[in-house]
Amino acid sequence: MSAADYSLVGDIGGTNARFALVEQGGVQPRAIEALSCRDYANLDDAIKHYLKKVGITEVLGACLAVASPVRDGVVKMTNNHWHFDSECIRSQFGWKAFKVINDFTAMALGVPHVSKKNLVHVCGGPGDHRRPRLVMGPGTGLGLSGLVPVRNGWVPLVTEGGHVDFAPVNDSEVAILRILKARFGRVSVERILCGQGLLNLYQAHCEIQCVAALLNTPEAITKAALEQNDLLARHTLNHFCELLGRTAGNAVLTLGSTGGVYLCGGMLPRFLDFFLESPFRNGFEDKGRMRPLLESTPVYVVTEPYAGLLGAAEALGNPEV
Repeated sequence: MSAADYSLVGDIGGTNARFALVEQGGVQPRAIEALSCRDYANLDDAIKHYLKKVGITEVLGACLAVASPVRDGVVKMTNNHWHFDSECIRSQFGWKAFKVINDFTAMALGVPHVSKKNLVHVCGGPGDHRRPRLVMGPGTGLGLSGLVPVRNGWVPLVTEGGHVDFAPVNDSEVAILRILKARFGRVSVERILCGQGLLNLYQAHCEIQCVAALLNTPEAITKAALEQNDLLARHTLNHFCELLGRTAGNAVLTLGSTGGVYLCGGMLPRFLDFFLESPFRNGFEDKGRMRPLLESTPVYVVTEPYAGLLGAAEALGNPEV
């Protein structure tokens, strides 16, 4: 391997940093390695370790996707101890170019490169390929981005759509809003549509039904729902899916993203069969006079585990990023 052949791409979260190499002009990641962030003092140490492990001394450039805000090239990771200045890192490694982008921007840019075998059709279709696409993902938070087609590719939209207001539509949800408002003040959809949000939703349902909340992690709630030994856990997970559908449908109407909806992240694939039978579709399509528009919009679950690396590779040569 030589520097003339490869660039470095990375997808860095709060716990792990995934690194890979891509050939110049390509997007397929090679030599993928996942490193634990806690094992390294900072980003540069992790990069040095990775390059040594794959047997390459240098690369021409790099693009890293980070689960953190990026302000003027300075990154302070939200959920780990790493912090760095992108220009200092570029200079240290002698790279010709170094891009740092938000992790969900990378996720969106990776979607057009995901193979069909890693797209699970949920509902809708055929969509309009000339229109924007919506990319969403419940995980640690609720990520939301969009892709706008242009002549030579895609322009990603950097949004904070996961922080729009939670809008109840029935008496039960009004009660949930009151409970969560007492805890958090303002209640965004992210307070419900993420891992911690699933727990928040379960606890609210327990309070409404005046029963003890016996489950204390999102994993425990999901497991109990899938094993069908806890009706309240199952009800909560179904409600979670319905609310995700409503939120996705609202975003399609807002962005005009009838090109398709792509649900990303590691959360949904863990209960995919349950999700496919859930009220998601009803929540997504139940938009009154706009129902035909939603019915014609395809929705997919993305099961590609390295969509973020694909997006970082796409960003290397995308002049719009």
